[in-house]
Amino acid sequence: MNTSIVMLTAIFFPILLGAVLLLLPEFSERNRLLAVTGAGLVITGILAVCALGGGGEMLLFSLGDKMEIFFRPDDLGRIFAVIVTIVWILAGFYSFEYMKHEKEEKRYFGFYLMAFGVLLALDFAGNIITFYLFYELMTLLSMPLVLHSKTKEAIMGGLKYLFYSLCGAYMVLLGIYFLYKYADTLNFTAGGTLNRELAAGNEKVLLVIVFFMILGFGVKAGVFPMHAWLPTAHPVAPAPASAVLSGLIVKAGVLGVIRTVYFLFGKSFIKGTWVQTAWLILVLITIFMGSMLAYREKVMKKRLAYSTVSQVSYILFGLALLEPSAMTGALLHVVFHAFIKVTLFLSAGAIIYKTGKTNVDEMTGIGKEMPVTIWCYTFASLALIGIPPASGFISKWYLATGALESGTGIFTWLGPVVLLISALLTAGYLLPVTIKGFLPGADFDYKNLQKKEPNLWMLIPLIIFAALSIFLGIFPNPLTEYIKTIVYSL
Repeated sequence: MNTSIVMLTAIFFPILLGAVLLLLPEFSERNRLLAVTGAGLVITGILAVCALGGGGEMLLFSLGDKMEIFFRPDDLGRIFAVIVTIVWILAGFYSFEYMKHEKEEKRYFGFYLMAFGVLLALDFAGNIITFYLFYELMTLLSMPLVLHSKTKEAIMGGLKYLFYSLCGAYMVLLGIYFLYKYADTLNFTAGGTLNRELAAGNEKVLLVIVFFMILGFGVKAGVFPMHAWLPTAHPVAPAPASAVLSGLIVKAGVLGVIRTVYFLFGKSFIKGTWVQTAWLILVLITIFMGSMLAYREKVMKKRLAYSTVSQVSYILFGLALLEPSAMTGALLHVVFHAFIKVTLFLSAGAIIYKTGKTNVDEMTGIGKEMPVTIWCYTFASLALIGIPPASGFISKWYLATGALESGTGIFTWLGPVVLLISALLTAGYLLPVTIKGFLPGADFDYKNLQKKEPNLWMLIPLIIFAALSIFLGIFPNPLTEYIKTIVYSL
């Protein structure tokens, strides 16, 4: 079968299936809804995997000169597509059990399927026009996942998410206008497409524009000062929705930054300019601030949301250095953070589902009640801190060495220092749950202890994600070498 057709089917099949679910009346039996959703997830996953092996492109239609809507998978997009496929399917299966205590499951699974297809479209997008179209769709289709419960807090969280995302998108749109005039093509091309002859004399304006685009995509990635939607949206969303928001949807902003800097403007246009300096300052502030706020936060999911603010800026820091080793670390952290943070959010969801506890202070002895869940949480925590041989150590090692080799002045040593401080703070806000969970002290009521472990629908995805968080750190070479081929081609 033509791989281009398979790719289009992988994108539009879950979108159409999700739309059908939303239009259908309520299912008389819950199992039918789960069967349709599960089949949709598995079929989309198979189609996506088949599409990854092809190198063709598919033009949908043209809106005019340089304004084509088309898809063309490349090595960078394949990395993101693999992560999306694994996480979306497993988190979806986790939802089969978790969503029992939520209302309007059909609406949740409908939008969940549609968002799956849109994220794959982002990964396979061949130019900035296609990327922007589906980037906007992703915001609109993921917002219902945030405000699912329709409480006042959820509605405000969803609206905040929408407002920030649209503001960022308009900044990106401004950049597209200028690229249309000064770039040879809007197609993603390694090394960039900016025409230096056309741009001559307008470099200062274009530097402002590229900075606006970085900020615009940075909204989704939670970069200071546009991070406020993350700690608002995550706590109110169902746990599996929080997991994919943190693990994947924020990465759409990261992918947008990579496409802008490395595939449109070109890193040589930015290197050594005030844009690089300002970018580095913003992400280092975000890393430190996110870690500090997470350390002080008492609500578990909100703590993890602030952690995402910090950790995603690790990735952006590596990209901002414009140095191969640092970018290698950044792309490794894209993969590792996705699996790690999904594990942490799903662990928090399991605790909420089985005990109703949402605050860290309430989780004394939770390791005795839910040992498998908390061990998964612990392994993911160690990986996020960066303790070898867990995966986070590998990515942070490349980030630190990349900073030292970058020749960016003060940032060559300031970056690693901030990363170290952030790692210590990460240990400070993650490990107390483990310590108090397994070592509750003499005052803990051991006599009335009851096991509250969730069922296999929730445990199996947790175990797989936790295992990946460790396994990829023990055997990092295949992924690292694949990423290096991408990095050194830019």
